[in-house]
Amino acid sequence: MRDRALDAAIDLLGTEGLRSLTHGRVDERAGLARGSTSNYFRTRDALLAGVAQRILERELPEVGTAFAPASADELVDAVAALVHHTTTTQRTLTTARLVLFMEASHDPALRDTLSSGRRAMEAQVVPVLARLGAADPVTGAAALMACAEGLILHRVARGDETDPRPALELVTRAALA
Repeated sequence: MRDRALDAAIDLLGTEGLRSLTHGRVDERAGLARGSTSNYFRTRDALLAGVAQRILERELPEVGTAFAPASADELVDAVAALVHHTTTTQRTLTTARLVLFMEASHDPALRDTLSSGRRAMEAQVVPVLARLGAADPVTGAAALMACAEGLILHRVARGDETDPRPALELVTRAALA
């Protein structure tokens, strides 16, 4: 029931925004008895932290298989596929994560949870860039992830359907130069 409540909260955040997130609305969306979400998450902050953790639980296993490319072109394809997946199939989840990013700007605990996801994703890219010959794979991974995040944000917030490959190729080539 806890995961059902968190998945309902993600759906609310991703479809209706932060103002929609109340314990009662989560109960309703999840089809749970009134007060169920409050039993798991006593405060709004606890609910937000639970949602952030649940987003990581749902996103990170998918990312683990996405980064096993053997060339720069395969890396660009993998990251472009990730951008596409997060903005189509996982659009609601991604939108919920972006809503939490804004909330994290003044919530250090939430910021720490969300940052752990970014670190985990970068950690997937660093060995790939090292294997492909990057002089500074850590900085290269940070730049590539920043580019991907920007592309994802623009797709979700602005409806930008521009092909992400040219920007990703530019950053990848620079990281490997």
